[in-house]
Amino acid sequence: MLTPDRWRKSSYSGSGDGNACVEVAAGHACIAIRDSKAPSHGTLTVPAPAFAAFVNALKRPGGPV
Repeated sequence: MLTPDRWRKSSYSGSGDGNACVEVAAGHACIAIRDSKAPSHGTLTVPAPAFAAFVNALKRPGGPV
């Protein structure tokens, strides 16, 4: 199980309280994702390799917007 102290927010979260972003928490085999504005509303959990592929696609020039 992921613990709240393991949640991380992007440095691009926005100004003020930084709640204009998602937060992620890494587990051994999965990544949990939640809305920083409503963290108690649930999480999306994906396999770590799938999340890595998603992030790499975002980093590529011409990647998804």
